[in-house]
Amino acid sequence: MTGSLSFTLHILGVLAWVGGMVFAMLVLRPALAVLAGPDRLALLAQTHRRFFLIVWHAMPITLLSGYALLFGWYGGFAGAGVHVHIMHLTGLIMSCVFVYVALVPWRAMRTALAVPDLAAAAAANDRIRKLVTLNMGLGLLTVIVAAWGRFGG
Repeated sequence: MTGSLSFTLHILGVLAWVGGMVFAMLVLRPALAVLAGPDRLALLAQTHRRFFLIVWHAMPITLLSGYALLFGWYGGFAGAGVHVHIMHLTGLIMSCVFVYVALVPWRAMRTALAVPDLAAAAAANDRIRKLVTLNMGLGLLTVIVAAWGRFGG
């Protein structure tokens, strides 16, 4: 029962986090081209605020449920396959990237929009975009490794 709950929470956390990045980068971002710069930045600020709030919850749930599976199911690192070690590494890197995004460029974007300094807000948003793209790539790689490794591929 505990393993099923941990696995379910792990998958839900990954879906929210990685799925949200895929939606943002492949659907929302291209659609924003129809908006003028200030309107685009205002919508992005609201989108970032909501999504980052979700990730602040999904990230620890994903990590904690992953550790519950690692130690409860696999018996620790020694009993885990290479795919679990890769998931662990990429999950930690993704977490660090997210924390940096939330504490540095996201804070800079909010500050710039409050002034308002649209050029500084756009520059901060561009840093966010690049880092979210990196995290999306890491997240998709992690999902591929997890799926491939789960079935001994």
